[in-house]
Amino acid sequence: MAIKLDKIKDERKRGKFTFLLKGGDEIFANTIRRLIIEEVPTLAVEDVEFRDNSSALYDEMVSLRLGLIPIKTDLKSYELKSKCKCEGQGCARCELKITLKASKKGYVYAEEAQSADPKCTFVYEKMPIVKLIARQKIDCTMTAVLGLGKEHTKWCPGWAWYQHEPKLKIGKVKDPEAIVKLAPKGVFEVKSGRLAVDQEKLYEWQSYEFIADLDPEIAIEETDNFLFTIESWGQLSCKEILSQAADILMQKAEEMENLI
Repeated sequence: MAIKLDKIKDERKRGKFTFLLKGGDEIFANTIRRLIIEEVPTLAVEDVEFRDNSSALYDEMVSLRLGLIPIKTDLKSYELKSKCKCEGQGCARCELKITLKASKKGYVYAEEAQSADPKCTFVYEKMPIVKLIARQKIDCTMTAVLGLGKEHTKWCPGWAWYQHEPKLKIGKVKDPEAIVKLAPKGVFEVKSGRLAVDQEKLYEWQSYEFIADLDPEIAIEETDNFLFTIESWGQLSCKEILSQAADILMQKAEEMENLI
């Protein structure tokens, strides 16, 4: 089975990557999707030690919020605890220390946390953690570790989904201008008096049935290719996520081959 990927759209600022998967089937596409969600490791806060917390939120609630804030992850510098040479005892290779100390009135944001590794900080700097009033304070030390999405959703690097590639067949549409106005913006245009489709804009739109209902001369067909989309939460880039998923798949295939 020869697999080919064609890039459709790379929206780095939005953390979104769309490509066309050719030569695969539903099983292969779903395997990649599940590897991305469940097997690609990222950093997330696992333990929190409080020295002071006089905010309105219990320690457990603050810990929950901290655990769900994505952390920029450098996979070259960190290792899963289960695979680390320290055998899970905890070292700089498998643990990241982050401190948070605040006593000012108002919101405490993620950017106020100090990471021991400048490359691995909270992704969303303005994400609020807790709100303090006068004379309240928070002082804690977090321990972040690599983990997998199948263990807890806080380690999930993003979301991935796919669908069969849509193709439109356009016949002799009576009123092309009217279809352009009714359809989602940019999907159709009129060229030399005939209705034409912008395939990239079509990929962005999900309600293909609606488009086909606009005129009897418009029909939708699905190809054997898959339109695959990855949306990153920010710990890793979309390309890093996809590359890691591919490496994990190859490792699993090699392990199975050795067992046989």
